[in-house]
Amino acid sequence: QVQLVQSGGGSVEAGGSRRLSCVASENISGRYCMGWFRQAPGEEREGVASLDIDGSTLYPYSVKGRFTISNDNAKNTLYLQMNNLKPEDTAMYYCAALNAPCKNGAYSEFVRFWGQGTQVTVSS
Repeated sequence: QVQLVQSGGGSVEAGGSRRLSCVASENISGRYCMGWFRQAPGEEREGVASLDIDGSTLYPYSVKGRFTISNDNAKNTLYLQMNNLKPEDTAMYYCAALNAPCKNGAYSEFVRFWGQGTQVTVSS
């Protein structure tokens, strides 16, 4: 059982930046695709970034060019750098380990392990 522990999040003004971190309990490099999801109140959980085992990344149009997913295998840590944040980015954010490969992006039905979630609130 892989445990994913998140940190980061909080409140930020529109246009600002925030970095989320997700530490895995073991080295999962090359075993799982990694992703970030978010869920706003009353909305479905959506994938906002994926990092496949070959290093390829995918983002939906809503965050492309503003969000960047990366990892540090030496630290078993996944990151989500979020720039130029908008009020509509306000949501609970979750990291996840997914079945690999994930050539079509991050989708909840393929998630094997979830992080505990962290709130990001963007004020206008």
